[in-house]
Amino acid sequence: MEKLEKMAELKENPFKRRICKVFSHNGSGDMTFDDFLDMFSVFSESAPRDVKVYYAFKIYDYDGDHFIGPNDIAQTTAALTKNQLTPEEINIVCEKVLEETDNDDDGKISFAEFAGVISRAPDFLRYSIHC
Repeated sequence: MEKLEKMAELKENPFKRRICKVFSHNGSGDMTFDDFLDMFSVFSESAPRDVKVYYAFKIYDYDGDHFIGPNDIAQTTAALTKNQLTPEEINIVCEKVLEETDNDDDGKISFAEFAGVISRAPDFLRYSIHC
């Protein structure tokens, strides 16, 4: 994982460690050659949109419970802002994200809710899951 994180394609990505863990077959971040090829095929411009959405969801689902909950949103926000926000500001972001995306008001974002939001934001995948 340490070598992968230094690659030009990942070096500046705030999710580089998370990406490595998602694409490694055992979740450690250390990849086999096949894991590495899978990662770059998903990041290629020619990868199908639904595949990109699936992996973007997995990257944001830090705890692996198949939902993006408040803790996942907080970790994503901290990564995107390089830990520059206060806990109160992160809580506000979490509340606003859930307010906009949690259609069934269960306090978390399902894959279907996430995919629905992404379908309304065509540039999201171009900039968020790209090496």
